Amino acid sequence: MKLDISLLHAVVAVAKAGGFREAARVTGSNPSRLSDAVRRAEQQLGIRLFHRTTRSVSLTDAGRALMARLMPAMNEMESALDDINRYRDTPSGTLRLNVPISVSRLILPTIVPAFLARYPDIQLEIVAESNVQDVFREGCDAGIRYDEKLEQDVIAVPIGPRKQRFALAASADYLNQAGRPTHPHHLIQHRCLRGRFASGVEPEWEFEREGENVRVKPPAALLVSIGAGVDLAVDTAIAGGGIVYLFEEWLAPYFARGELEPILQPWWLTFPGPWLYYPDRRLIPAPLRAFIDFVGECD
Repeated sequence: MKLDISLLHAVVAVAKAGGFREAARVTGSNPSRLSDAVRRAEQQLGIRLFHRTTRSVSLTDAGRALMARLMPAMNEMESALDDINRYRDTPSGTLRLNVPISVSRLILPTIVPAFLARYPDIQLEIVAESNVQDVFREGCDAGIRYDEKLEQDVIAVPIGPRKQRFALAASADYLNQAGRPTHPHHLIQHRCLRGRFASGVEPEWEFEREGENVRVKPPAALLVSIGAGVDLAVDTAIAGGGIVYLFEEWLAPYFARGELEPILQPWWLTFPGPWLYYPDRRLIPAPLRAFIDFVGECD
């Protein structure tokens, strides 16, 4: 029995994703095209591979049996093609990274332009969001996160500066009017511009000095989503609306222009820089291998 290889790819994509919409998003196709490909595969095989309802798509017994044999073979084929790619003078293909918005703004601008210049045949896709726990969601090859807390079968390598700090800042106008705090606990009496994750968690502001660690959760005059709302918090601080707590690198240009004034600088918390995470597997796709090697050169 012969079956078009493109139809097999469609079947595998839907099985992995658990649905046509998610499979279309991962593969860059569209749900109707994948649905048609799966229907034609079932017609050629003469057997139903998926149960379909208006709310879900699941494999039939025959579909599970096929996937048990087919997925290892498809994965091996992809690995073989990636391995052959190593013999090219210039690796090619797509590299998809899942990163926090802070990394896309503060870390990647010093890496990406030179990487793309060296590897013009690699297409780099960046999925930037601030509330994602799963590094490999949405079909990403690797991800960048803070904290080296490894999941099973994952490798982490350092990327970017190995030490960063959280800074505290406000405009001179605000501080002249409200006063300059001399201890983190004084922030309770100030207008603070704070962030909240999509999960609803409002992280505390952390400080350290000579072995003393302080956590405060001041009342929020403004509460923004961490990531997309950060620029609004900064603009509000510049306009005299209160105190903002953010990466030092993010606030550095505003310090240099005199738009914001550092506060409690001896208390600024130092923390480790981010890590590049990728699956622990024998064959790493050529675009990802090129990026890992390039990041190593940048250290």
